[in-house]
Amino acid sequence: MANDIANFFDAESGQAAAAESVRNHLSRYWEPRMRRAIIAHVETGGAGLAPTAMAAVRKLVAPAA
Repeated sequence: MANDIANFFDAESGQAAAAESVRNHLSRYWEPRMRRAIIAHVETGGAGLAPTAMAAVRKLVAPAA
């Protein structure tokens, strides 16, 4: 799902702006459990994530558990 969101924003702007838009989307619309899971996935290598999605997740602040 994060890759689909990244693909959408990649079509609109450059990677830096797209990554920020993806980060904003994940922060606003994904529940904390989902954000914690994708952050953990990136911390273990992020296999399968598109570059924009990876950059966006690296900018996310982990929600409190």
